[in-house]
Amino acid sequence: MSEAPKLTIVVTNYNGRYWLGNTLSSLREHLIGSSGHRIRVVVVDNGSNDGSTELVKESFGWARLVALPDNQGFAAGNNRALQDLDTPYVMLLNSDVESTADTDIDTLLRYLDRHPQVAVVTPRLVFPTGQLDPACHRGEPTPWASLTYFLGLERLFPHSKLWGRYHQWYRDLSAVHQVDACSGAAMLVRAAAISKVGLLDERFFMYAEDLDWCRRFRQAGYQVVYHPEVTMVHHKYKSGLDSSSGRVAAKTQEYFYDTMLQYYDKHYRHRYPSWLRVAVRVMLLAKRGVSS
Repeated sequence: MSEAPKLTIVVTNYNGRYWLGNTLSSLREHLIGSSGHRIRVVVVDNGSNDGSTELVKESFGWARLVALPDNQGFAAGNNRALQDLDTPYVMLLNSDVESTADTDIDTLLRYLDRHPQVAVVTPRLVFPTGQLDPACHRGEPTPWASLTYFLGLERLFPHSKLWGRYHQWYRDLSAVHQVDACSGAAMLVRAAAISKVGLLDERFFMYAEDLDWCRRFRQAGYQVVYHPEVTMVHHKYKSGLDSSSGRVAAKTQEYFYDTMLQYYDKHYRHRYPSWLRVAVRVMLLAKRGVSS
């Protein structure tokens, strides 16, 4: 009898046919074939109309395809696969994340095996330029951390513990250590911890579901860990986008800023006076206007 799968990789896709093909090809070349464990891959398609499902069926038949009738969002799409999880570990992976020769998934699996208090471990995510994607190394977005980030103070003083709490650039980025949160673009999660805290919160259609999940894991007594010895490449802002559509890109920006307010409402609104929420909303509306 062959070994039962140890890891399920869930790739949620929406109209990202080219990048999805790139992601699945790189998984086959650099990760699945080199791992010492059986790995299951599930592609959840959120109602794409660009031929993504046909691509999976025709070229990547070894991946299980879950085709949803419409775009239900990143959290809901992942949850469709998570609710049937039967492996001890699961990895959420964006359809614009590429595995390379430096993506030794077994290093992350061994780390989780040896550290039962860790619920989430993230690889070092880098852009194609080699620069670190800061989303994989985040602090809790408290009102203060968020304010200093959106005002650009973190960019001016990245190594300051006072001004740089949002991404914590003052930490040793070459060493394994705990973080508050990482990116759902590539996060390896313990199934037992999911059973304890629940699935992704589907109120977050796109963005912040990863921040919220990491916070809930930490509140349950687990740790979130950044592991720079394993690297993956993030072709940022390709997942879930038709890159030729400016309208879709603008809508994505709206989701980002609206979701930050949702996160504040869920975790901070009851702790601070009502005027602070008004200030947060005004700040986010101003940022959204500048970005549009």
